[in-house]
Amino acid sequence: MSVKILALDTATENCSVALLVGEQLFERSEIVPRDHTKKILPMVDAVLTDAGLKLSDLDALAFGRGPGSFTGVRIGIGIAQGLAFGAELPMIGISTLTALAQGSYRNTGAEHVACAIDARMQEVYWARLSRQKNGEWLAVDAECVIPPSVLVDNTDRDDASWVQSGTGWSAYEQELSGLSLTRVEGGINLPEAQDIAYLAKFELEKGNTVVAENASPVYLRDNVAWKKIPGRE
Repeated sequence: MSVKILALDTATENCSVALLVGEQLFERSEIVPRDHTKKILPMVDAVLTDAGLKLSDLDALAFGRGPGSFTGVRIGIGIAQGLAFGAELPMIGISTLTALAQGSYRNTGAEHVACAIDARMQEVYWARLSRQKNGEWLAVDAECVIPPSVLVDNTDRDDASWVQSGTGWSAYEQELSGLSLTRVEGGINLPEAQDIAYLAKFELEKGNTVVAENASPVYLRDNVAWKKIPGRE
């Protein structure tokens, strides 16, 4: 039986919705920095209509849990909770940084992705992720919010070539130029709901869902210290 997952994301300037039905994808996406609340529900209706499905036909509802814009993350999780409550759907939160990595893989086949989203306040939301053989992503640097200068001082060179993904690279181009990593272009700037839907399949298979009232955002802003992955100190 085909898994049916609706995904939505409003954590950045991009407002996107995707419906994954087995291997078939229905999606809408538009860059609307201030109009997420106006756009998101019509997009949901559009993909459901395209697929000939109702919310109650679905297996789960996935959402971009952050990090990203505080307002955008709140809008996304609030709308997702409302939809999930009404249809009694389990929810799956997916990191917007991991979605960036998946989008870069979808676009270019990148398997090592350095994700940096502009967090304002002279900081970036950061993670480095490597794709595993089963399609999941392993964090080489755990997601955090960090000033570019601190990131530069605490990142060691390795053997991988890292594809740059996210708005942080252009926002802090000069500051991040000192990173001792082999970096290449080819990533995407903004997360897409279609990648959140793809990643949510793994979590659904493992039973990693929550009921709507327990769905929660990840802001990272209260976690400002650099944290090394265990074994990489």
